[in-house]
Amino acid sequence: MSDPQPKLIESVRARFGAKAVIDDPHDIAPWLTDWRGRYRGRAAAILAPGSTAEVAAIVALARAAGVALVPQGGNTSMVGGATPPVDGSALILSTRRLNRIRSIDPEAGLAVAEAGVILADLHAAALAVGRRFPLTLGARGSATIGGLASTNAGGTQVLRFGTMRSLVAGIEAVLPDGSVHDGLAALKKDNRGYDLKELLVGAEGTLGIVTAATLRLVPAVAARAVAWCGLAHPAAALDLLRRIEAQTDTVESFEIVPQVSLDLVLRHIPGTRAPLGGAHPWHVLIEATAAEGASEAPAALLERLLAPVLAEGAVADAVIAASEAQAEAFWKLRDSISEAERANGPAVQHDISVPVDAMPRFMVEAAAACEASFPGTSASGFGHLGDGNVHFHVRAPAGVDGERWYAEEAPRITPFVNDLVVAAGGSISAEHGIGQMKLGELERLSSPARLAALRAIKAAFDPDALMNPGKLVALAPARVAP
Repeated sequence: MSDPQPKLIESVRARFGAKAVIDDPHDIAPWLTDWRGRYRGRAAAILAPGSTAEVAAIVALARAAGVALVPQGGNTSMVGGATPPVDGSALILSTRRLNRIRSIDPEAGLAVAEAGVILADLHAAALAVGRRFPLTLGARGSATIGGLASTNAGGTQVLRFGTMRSLVAGIEAVLPDGSVHDGLAALKKDNRGYDLKELLVGAEGTLGIVTAATLRLVPAVAARAVAWCGLAHPAAALDLLRRIEAQTDTVESFEIVPQVSLDLVLRHIPGTRAPLGGAHPWHVLIEATAAEGASEAPAALLERLLAPVLAEGAVADAVIAASEAQAEAFWKLRDSISEAERANGPAVQHDISVPVDAMPRFMVEAAAACEASFPGTSASGFGHLGDGNVHFHVRAPAGVDGERWYAEEAPRITPFVNDLVVAAGGSISAEHGIGQMKLGELERLSSPARLAALRAIKAAFDPDALMNPGKLVALAPARVAP
């Protein structure tokens, strides 16, 4: 049986030029490994179309040849969602050349951005017209709009503005047969049956390739204030959040950080320093913003909200950033946790959610259960308390061989944590997606109804299982390549 890949690669080169094909192994190598370095695949080439029409043509050619494609943007997936298979059976389709911001309408509060637009570039373009795109995360300098939409990314502002799904007003995508779904119109009402936008957002490239999105913008921030608080327990943090929510809707970030995570940042990230004078078991970072003409400055608002809880002792200590530089320093502490944990050594990482009111108890009891069941480990969670989403990490004992520990312990730890999450009524993936990392656990823990629906949708869109194979939902190919 001949390999159809070389002929497909040459067809793409002949039709769309040298820029559309990367086949130098040295140039391909950085894109074969996921961000965490946990997965590595093989691919004979990266196909790099420069327009939606070129994406459609390549997808149609690939389907006719029976060649699988792995869509890839900034390659910042935390679950191996953009890494090609290890057997080299797929080619990478990069969206990085689709990097135009087609339009920004500040009055309508909408931007149309292609899939390869880097998040930080969209932020800058929106600010230039007095608007902002209210989704940010640590990988904003490399994450792309197509990847963010395809994974329904979250970030630190979900508390006020929701996930990517809430911010996508329309979508353009190439479907597995090579047809183009033009759904960029930002309709407030559209009752034409199944919502393809909602299916494609969060589909991880398994139902088609997002090529552009219409995105909701909000007024630019005229002023912001960032506070760092020290507390005794996550329950105190949730109580503080509820008190704040009862008095204002201008707080858009409420992040919880255990002392152990802060210690790792201070140890491994140069230029960081503790925001408070003493150590506290738990911390929260709060950001409040105001648009032009707001009646109360964010700093004054936070002072007013924090004064009574400090007086009562519900919050042990707090500081409000005195400058923009100090505010950025506070955020650097939060944004550097994953980097610091990676520098510290092996850890099994989980992106989970449970009901918000259950999160404080879960964080404490799940950590204790892990440490008791896996002696020598340390466990804790950090992240978006207001969304009921934390990143729950179980760190290896000091001095262990990382590869061996991952091979022997991670397969035991992950189902243990996921069982705790499901028992608490939660989800094993809150914002990173399923990718290949969580595929088996999704199948183990999902109801038959959910699995049947996922597989039926996948089979209807992609009966040949050629779109991002081995990710999100398992579906055996309907046919093999000639």
